[in-house]
Amino acid sequence: MRDLTEAQVAAGHAVGIVCDSTTGGDFEEHLFNQMKGITALGIHRTPMQRHVGPGDLASAWRTFGIIKELRPDVLHGHGAKGGAYARLFGSLLRVSRSRVARLYSPHGGSLHYDETTTTGKLFFALERFMARFTDYLLFVSDYERQTYRRKVGEPPIPNNLVYNGLSAAEFEPVRTEPHAADALYIGMMRDLKGPDIFIDALVLAGTRLGRPVKAVMVGDGDDLPRYHAQVKRLGLEGHMRFLPPMPARKAFALAELVVVPSRAEAMPYIVLETLAAGKSMIATGVGGIPEIFGVGSPALIRPDPRELADKMSAALADPNAYSRLMPDTADLKGRFGADVMAAAIETAYFAALKR
Repeated sequence: MRDLTEAQVAAGHAVGIVCDSTTGGDFEEHLFNQMKGITALGIHRTPMQRHVGPGDLASAWRTFGIIKELRPDVLHGHGAKGGAYARLFGSLLRVSRSRVARLYSPHGGSLHYDETTTTGKLFFALERFMARFTDYLLFVSDYERQTYRRKVGEPPIPNNLVYNGLSAAEFEPVRTEPHAADALYIGMMRDLKGPDIFIDALVLAGTRLGRPVKAVMVGDGDDLPRYHAQVKRLGLEGHMRFLPPMPARKAFALAELVVVPSRAEAMPYIVLETLAAGKSMIATGVGGIPEIFGVGSPALIRPDPRELADKMSAALADPNAYSRLMPDTADLKGRFGADVMAAAIETAYFAALKR
């Protein structure tokens, strides 16, 4: 969102952000503060619970009040909740004769549900219903586009694939600190992202290498105490550091190898950021991640501790050989540059305004 906002501001657009206030911490607050000076329509944080619940009515009313006051030309909703708000509130503004383009970018969320379950059927029926209030769909990966088609149906409205993008500065290499750890996990501390897989794999990789594997875990989340307990139970306390959220490029310097052991993903920025920074990494071949590496890349594994341990021990045994398995930086920049992303999204905005 920050990269997109900066690119849109640079193109001369007046941009504002409306988002949840109950998630994130000091690090996220610092990022928002950095952006306040460039967002002409401001940054507005208000409580928005992730799941459907009784608080949604009050949350929706507050959010609609903010958006009504801003009177935007374009409402671009990200994720299931953001997408619902953007399309419903955009439609309400149209009733009062305000011309608003309504765009939606699915980001995992409801698309993770099983279409054979009652909950899944309900969510996908709602997605089909909401399509009539949508001017344009933007998918961040082909995986998500195909998942949408399979679970919701062929979109009856214009849609396009626009990959996440990084700024030119993010393609500068990050140098690893002296005496750095072997492996880094950075992200949310929740089982969906696989921290438990990472911790289990450290023990197995250490056995294969004949030495302890030193690791750093950066992030926060409700499941963090469980991972502390897992580390203690496995006797890894002397070889593991837990650190709070920090800028990704600062974290990259802390270890030789970055690991993304997620059980499910859409198109994770952390994978793009890692590769753009010239770091070697291991990632699970879930969601849109194979679209970044290329299908069949030897750097991809299943979300399994044994597979991760095998790959980790091989990568740490010969770092130079493993680094040559990473995608070409010039190719990454051509496909995942912020300028490419912003131009494609701008095109979608103007197309939606004509509908």
